[in-house]
Amino acid sequence: MTYDLLIKGGTVVDPDQELNGVYDIAIENGKIADVQAEISQDSHDVIDANGLIVTPGLIDMHVHAYWGVCCYGLEPDAINLGRGVTTALDCGSSGAETFEHFRRTVIDRVQTRLYALLNISAMGIISANIGELLDMRWALVDEAATMGTKNRDRVLGIKVRLSSHVIHQDDKLDALKRAIAAAEGFGGFVMVHVGDIETPLETLTQYLRPGDVVTHAFRHWGGVRSAEGEITDVIQSERERGIVFDVGHGGGSCSFETIETAMAAGFKPDTISSDVSTISVTGPVYDLVTTMSKFLHFGMSLNEVVRCATTTPAKQMGINDDLGSLRIGTTGDITILRLDEGDFTYIDAERQQTSADQKLNTVATVREGKIYHDWNR
Repeated sequence: MTYDLLIKGGTVVDPDQELNGVYDIAIENGKIADVQAEISQDSHDVIDANGLIVTPGLIDMHVHAYWGVCCYGLEPDAINLGRGVTTALDCGSSGAETFEHFRRTVIDRVQTRLYALLNISAMGIISANIGELLDMRWALVDEAATMGTKNRDRVLGIKVRLSSHVIHQDDKLDALKRAIAAAEGFGGFVMVHVGDIETPLETLTQYLRPGDVVTHAFRHWGGVRSAEGEITDVIQSERERGIVFDVGHGGGSCSFETIETAMAAGFKPDTISSDVSTISVTGPVYDLVTTMSKFLHFGMSLNEVVRCATTTPAKQMGINDDLGSLRIGTTGDITILRLDEGDFTYIDAERQQTSADQKLNTVATVREGKIYHDWNR
């Protein structure tokens, strides 16, 4: 038998199967065909992964990909497939009035496997200067539920942004409740964008359901770290109740001080996402792999950071039957990384710096058994 693609001799890190060792991986017809210590069959293409790290295709659970319409949107293939991410979740760039355009012009045309959360605002995110919920007439529950139902294969839930530049203080809980109602209308989850010290996280999470997501959870204020500089018992108990805490680094939503506080309390992220956008792609975020590297630097293991960008987001998104794993028979999405040693400087969203001696970098991305090349888009 001749395989389509053989990846030889890499250190395979697949938390879903608890694999962490040197293996060969064979792909046939876009699917994982075999994972063994040694595969001797011929292959049309071979990647020598000796000294490299081989993981399931990375999943970024917070991006903005509605380029040309959303002010934060980036063309998705270059920033995702080009940097190791095979599957991504666009978080609220479009709403009930704009999603069908987003789907037709972006989601259905790019090579990156894109899913979406509808913004509870029917317009989605258009302007960085005019918040989409400053006029609550845009928070249309029935329209969002209908659009989510119609596009259930790509729409996974509802996004609501609750920062002060997006929505008036007195409307925040109303918007959150509307987002939950819309999500319940088609069986989706809610992702809440937090970010105001005036509305402590504990105030918001009491309305969330198990499986709902707090993004920007590790920001300097308004996230898991309280005004007193600690991870409270309430936040710990909310995780136990099933609330998911996502990084969503972004241009203003990840603090090294908060990461250190959380790590000291044993409070690690459930999912690591980039929130890469027009305002963060040139720093401090750059991409998902750089965000993973930061958490590796602050004490998470390689297996943990890979889990947070493969297995756990796949389960959260309901796609774990076929993605986020290297199980035989699943889709042949694979990311090949190199862990470089040297002198690196990481910057957080508060523009604080830290020096590190390791950094993950993307070597190659395989999407459904095919090696991604930017020039073949």
